[in-house]
Amino acid sequence: MKLDNGFLDFDPVHLAPTGSGPLDGLRFAAKDVYDIAGTVTGVGHPLYRATHAPAEHTSPVVTALLAAGAELVGKTHTDELTYSLAGQNIHYGTPPNPAVPDGIPGGSSSGSASVVAAGLVDFALGSDTGGSVRVPASYCGIYGLRPTHGLVDDRHTAHLAKSFDTLGWFARDAATLLAVGRQLLPAYTGPALRRLCPLREALTMAGENLAGQLNELTAEGFAGLSPGEPVSVGPLRAFFDAFRPAQAFEAWRYFGDWISEHRPEFGPGIRERFAAAADVTPAQAAEAREACDLLRRRVRQLVADGTVLCLPTTPTAAIALDASDAAVDEVRLRTLCMTAVAGTAGLPQLTLPLLHDERGPVGLSLIGPPGADLALLQLAARWENG
Repeated sequence: MKLDNGFLDFDPVHLAPTGSGPLDGLRFAAKDVYDIAGTVTGVGHPLYRATHAPAEHTSPVVTALLAAGAELVGKTHTDELTYSLAGQNIHYGTPPNPAVPDGIPGGSSSGSASVVAAGLVDFALGSDTGGSVRVPASYCGIYGLRPTHGLVDDRHTAHLAKSFDTLGWFARDAATLLAVGRQLLPAYTGPALRRLCPLREALTMAGENLAGQLNELTAEGFAGLSPGEPVSVGPLRAFFDAFRPAQAFEAWRYFGDWISEHRPEFGPGIRERFAAAADVTPAQAAEAREACDLLRRRVRQLVADGTVLCLPTTPTAAIALDASDAAVDEVRLRTLCMTAVAGTAGLPQLTLPLLHDERGPVGLSLIGPPGADLALLQLAARWENG
């Protein structure tokens, strides 16, 4: 089933601005992981919604945006318990992808990306653990930010794996993305961003077409960054192999008791992922966390001097809505190998709608030093302004 739009039409939410400021006149939506006092946070599953009470508090992210003059006009669909990158939900349907009408929107922040791409709101909030802002932004041809881990206040939101969860947002232009960032992000005090270096393994995984476009766009630098030589982080499969069990162990700790008690129905892929998550032992999780820590240090060393890594956000544009489960899993694996670099390192990753393949848009991503979120957003705004 394909939805008309990405909003939770069965649970309309509206909050007027509580103040006036830089976001006056802007309308936004929030993924159904953000608590809004008096409403149920359903996290993409009707049984979860039915077995939980309304939230007592509103997310401080939402509160800050309302105080800056923005208007919340609705909540948006997500994949079941946010454990997917596809954007398809067997219970509620699939939000449209305005950029690729026969393609998936990407997930798990599917509804938020969809309503932004369709022009129904000026910006929308999502969350990103393994790519859930970056992937739908890439597929829907819009801007999206996964912030530095822990930089944005994540109280009063649902989690999947708290060691990796971040709260991000989407917009159709870099100026709006930056305006939101100025309300939610602290100033950057690290080394000045100075050099742009392609990530060699990601270019190889994405293929010659996307790699060629990226190299052409960045050959002379990017928005004031000087061009640098390609750098290596080692095999990307190592990032996936470390990230996957560490994330799964935390996901089961968060949702496992509820799943065991209520036996919810899950769609393809999500069902298998939670079943596998239940089997991850504490020893395996500890080994995975140790591997993540080693990879984290490796990536952070590359950006410690103000280097910005550059790569395609995803290895392909949005795949078809009717793609086989095997095709979805194959693309998911390659995608997670690429998104797990910033996810494992806890670094900010900004995706810009600058690449494409034969099916549609593909994001170009910038990964910066920890806390460099505002600086990355300013780079994108300079690029947009020419």
